[in-house]
Amino acid sequence: MTKLRAFIIRNDGAAAAEMALVLPLLMLLMFGGFEAAHYFYTEQKVIQAVREGARYAGRRPFADFPCGGTASAGAVTAVKSVTRTGTLQGTTPRISNWDETLITVTHTCNASFANAGIFKGNSAGAPVVTVSAAADYPSLFGTLGLIDGTYQVRSTAQAVVNGI
Repeated sequence: MTKLRAFIIRNDGAAAAEMALVLPLLMLLMFGGFEAAHYFYTEQKVIQAVREGARYAGRRPFADFPCGGTASAGAVTAVKSVTRTGTLQGTTPRISNWDETLITVTHTCNASFANAGIFKGNSAGAPVVTVSAAADYPSLFGTLGLIDGTYQVRSTAQAVVNGI
């Protein structure tokens, strides 16, 4: 009986047992925090890229995005390149495996600006370019199953073509 009492009173290894119980939760919190931070970082890169693409499109000539016509293929390609890589001749995407087919460039005309300001003589109004993009989210820990590879980050931005 004294041996049993001595065994019950001992607390050798209690810290190791507590650590073994808490470690899975701590690891989940740590890796979940890393994954969340990486997601927000990727989302910010997509938002910034779309804004830069729209700003670049806004500085193109009116002839590239005519009201009542189709956009210039060269201008659309240039806007997609600026959005995806940050430069006109860039080859390295901002996000790994970001495909140019996931970026769309469309334009409409805002008639409320017809024949006013820099749009004088343009009865159709101001061309407004919309750049939309989706990027496959490159998960940090995809093999752990936190976020699978099919998730996409999306963003949209608009800019008025100033004809500069």
